[in-house]
Amino acid sequence: MTKRKAPVITIDGASGTGKGTITHCIAKKLGWNFLDSGVLYRVLAFAAEKHGILLEDEAALTTLAEQLDILFSSEAILFEGQEITDLIRTEKIGNSASKASVFPGVRTALLSRQRAFQKMPGLVADGRDMGTVVFPDAEVKIFLTASPEERARRRYNQLNMKGIHVNLAALTEELRERDRRDQERAVAPLKPALDAVLINTDPLTIEEVVERVMRALEKAKKQ
Repeated sequence: MTKRKAPVITIDGASGTGKGTITHCIAKKLGWNFLDSGVLYRVLAFAAEKHGILLEDEAALTTLAEQLDILFSSEAILFEGQEITDLIRTEKIGNSASKASVFPGVRTALLSRQRAFQKMPGLVADGRDMGTVVFPDAEVKIFLTASPEERARRRYNQLNMKGIHVNLAALTEELRERDRRDQERAVAPLKPALDAVLINTDPLTIEEVVERVMRALEKAKKQ
């Protein structure tokens, strides 16, 4: 008897579109597992900085990605025994992760790690290529969009609440640059899957986005 694969919902989009928040909400609502694929790239960027590896060195980054000593728990992320949960959430690490993610070797090295999260009763995965590359057979594929200005405002407010003061205009420009890198990379560029449901989160509340994702899931179940 063939073992049935766990169902998957993918939620892709650029940084600041709300995909992390929505992924957690949907996973909690369904009682499913969740994957924040961006964390793997952020851990890689942190590891590269810690071990003095240049972000332009694809071979060294690929080797590092293959050997990453990561441990995930419900409360923390550990790298080589060190808790780095908050350390990898900086804008600097985010930009470094974006630069490292352009290399085919790096993406291939992390692919099996991401697919290992597909376990029963189901998985909600967020990222930039979840629906196009990592889980192309997902039952439901969502692609979130939002304007750079709105995304920068959200991030600005998040950082201010943590006591981190940044320049809003600079933050907006950084997001535009990250979008360009993600959209133009040769392997697994940021784009919606052909069968993805597009949701513009600019005018919507978290609850409204969650409702639309759940409607898409219900529709998929009936097909």
